[in-house]
Amino acid sequence: MMAQNQVLVVGAGPTGLMLAGDLAAQGIDVMVVEQRPEESKLSRAFAVQARTLELLDARELADPLVATGVEVDELAVLFESLVIDLSILPSRFPFLLITPQSETERLLARRATRLGATIRRGLTVTAVRQDANSVDVNLLDRNGVTTNHRADWLVGADGVNSTVRRALRMPFPGKTVVSSVMLADVQLTEPPETELTFDRGSAGFFFVVPFGDGWYRVIAWNRDRPLPDDAPVDLEEIRDVLFRIAGTDFGLAEARWLSRFHSDERQVPRYRNGRVFLVGDAAHTHSPAGGQGMNVGLQDAANLSWRLAAAIHGHGPARQLDGYHAERHPVGKAVLRSSGSLLRLAVAETPFWQRANWVIETASRLAHVPDRIIRQISGIGLRYPRPFASHRLCGTRVPDVSLIAHAAPTRVYAELRTGRFLLILPPQSSHAPMEAWRDRVSLGTSTEPGTTAKLIRPDGYIAWAGDRPDAGEVRAALARWCGPAKLPAPIRRGAHV
Repeated sequence: MMAQNQVLVVGAGPTGLMLAGDLAAQGIDVMVVEQRPEESKLSRAFAVQARTLELLDARELADPLVATGVEVDELAVLFESLVIDLSILPSRFPFLLITPQSETERLLARRATRLGATIRRGLTVTAVRQDANSVDVNLLDRNGVTTNHRADWLVGADGVNSTVRRALRMPFPGKTVVSSVMLADVQLTEPPETELTFDRGSAGFFFVVPFGDGWYRVIAWNRDRPLPDDAPVDLEEIRDVLFRIAGTDFGLAEARWLSRFHSDERQVPRYRNGRVFLVGDAAHTHSPAGGQGMNVGLQDAANLSWRLAAAIHGHGPARQLDGYHAERHPVGKAVLRSSGSLLRLAVAETPFWQRANWVIETASRLAHVPDRIIRQISGIGLRYPRPFASHRLCGTRVPDVSLIAHAAPTRVYAELRTGRFLLILPPQSSHAPMEAWRDRVSLGTSTEPGTTAKLIRPDGYIAWAGDRPDAGEVRAALARWCGPAKLPAPIRRGAHV
């Protein structure tokens, strides 16, 4: 007998778990399959940016995650000459959170299963076939038994070596930019004084960051010792790089995890292939410089989940699904450029580095340059393309402002926890225009002066806005973004809401 779900997600990393939880919250039958037989205890990613924390806040996960890590409010962006102050971010989370990836996965997995998603481990995808109505996937278990699974939709969240992407023969153009980078979680008896420590020299570079529990992540690269990914790593090799660059090994004492990897820059040309979508590292991979990797994947999931839920429930037009690629592919491309530039500076020979450092110091004195960098790295400054002739706010991130909902004071990201669209109307507005969409739209009243109405997408971006709109304009926006009205609602223009 063939098993079947509405959505099958391949990959139980942070991106796949975020997506599965979002879909399950909307009553969708979703299953996650993962090749690893057990939950990962590794901490490959460790940086959680402000925008990602806002999205986790909309899922009631930000505060528990912040409690597990270290808050960093000043960032050197790999260069001591360009220090940026994260505390000025216009966010509830004006900092960079350092916490092991395993903590993020733990919270997301708990949420997904609590909401009804199924997670099955020890299963490997061996084949993918699709037609106009469904996707068939062959799954191989640890006993060598293959079963067939059918889903209405398939999402590949299975990383840089995605079996979903390869099964569909989707191209992944790009190249390797640096090899033999060492990762280690270690204990240091004489740790650096600064929270984030980066240095470079003729021997290579290193990066040290605390997890807050006595363990530190060390990333190190030895220019003179290029080795394959499967070459073993030992503490002496890491100690050698630290001594040659910093003159100390910071009291390197013990390791709980050691690994070696190479950094690629790759991106699929299309994030969608029929009924199959790629998210996170399955769609794009880039340098860890700037700490954006896991963050971009989680934001991919937040962008796709509401679109897929709307399509399954019959609320959203077909074009909304294509909006995922249209919005997220340029973001992935931009991150490839920015993280790649930082990495190339880190591995550059000394004369080039000195010239680049002078350029950076000069640029940092120019007005608004640090501010633009803060907003880009944190994700706070991201805006999606604005449709022609639409309101200036369309496509921008909504700030976490106060509002009134259900006759009680609240804030935007707390109200977005329903997973629905959020319509914010000015004070003294009539609520009648949105009555026929109450099954998929939450309603809030602004507590701030002004007359701008806003329709907020579930991922926290403004879909539509209007200055003193009438009831007909509000209904038209709801119909466009949230689907047909549940009950007939005649559009009558003239009366302002």
